Amino acid sequence: MHIGAAMFFTDYSMTPAELAVALEERGFDSLWAPEHSHIPLVRTASYPGGGDLPKQYYDVMDPFVTLTAAACATRRLKLGTGICLVVQRDPIQTAKLVASIDQISGGRFLFGVGNGWNEDEIANHGTAFATRHKLARERIEAMQAIWTRTEPEYHGEFVDFGPMRSWPKPVQVPHPPVIVGGAYPWGAKRAIRYGNGWMPHRVRKHYADVGPLVPEFHKLVTESGRRVEDLPITIWGVKEDRDALLGDRDLGVERVILSLESARGDVILPQLDRWAALIQAVA
Repeated sequence: MHIGAAMFFTDYSMTPAELAVALEERGFDSLWAPEHSHIPLVRTASYPGGGDLPKQYYDVMDPFVTLTAAACATRRLKLGTGICLVVQRDPIQTAKLVASIDQISGGRFLFGVGNGWNEDEIANHGTAFATRHKLARERIEAMQAIWTRTEPEYHGEFVDFGPMRSWPKPVQVPHPPVIVGGAYPWGAKRAIRYGNGWMPHRVRKHYADVGPLVPEFHKLVTESGRRVEDLPITIWGVKEDRDALLGDRDLGVERVILSLESARGDVILPQLDRWAALIQAVA
């Protein structure tokens, strides 16, 4: 099982290059960057984590910029969006961003996607919250067409374009894995329909731990006609607990993600040093 780490990169955190090098040196497999274009000051949507929205949500940098900096500083570390809000992004331009970073990183990009919880932020992008799931699916399907076809076209309810040419194509074939974020069961079902992996949070309000749901997800995958090995699981939100990590590994989880605070190296590096020993234990 692999262990990755995520950070909201801000002007008061470690830089992406600094953290990426530190992770690669300590045996982490991946670095993940979240996304929020902005946070409306008047909001009706509640923060899923409960309480006030943390400051870094307002301050976070663009993930494609930060992950490109991380890619240029490393050789082996995978770089992932955790998650990219595709309902807030143009699919043609985003397809080019994904292909470009996959080229620059030498095929190390992981396209983590999600459909968002902040209704007010989403609305500012002209997206209807009620239909965002179908919009996201069409945009991802359209991007998959752009990455894999010489003259792609796509015709859906929300995304519609005729034949085009768009380069570069990704290094990874057929394209970087689309790892779909979201809770069980609906996020899991979206992953099965158009993804190459499922990425749930460890805890959500309707379950205390996603671990016991892993067999249920595998059952859904098999019933859909897809193969379990083609839809690996990445669990977001892991604790410094060797037994829990071994339990995830024994469930067949491919990767877990450690969420780091937006802080400088004097705070983060000692934590990474402790995790280096855990990485060896669960490899």
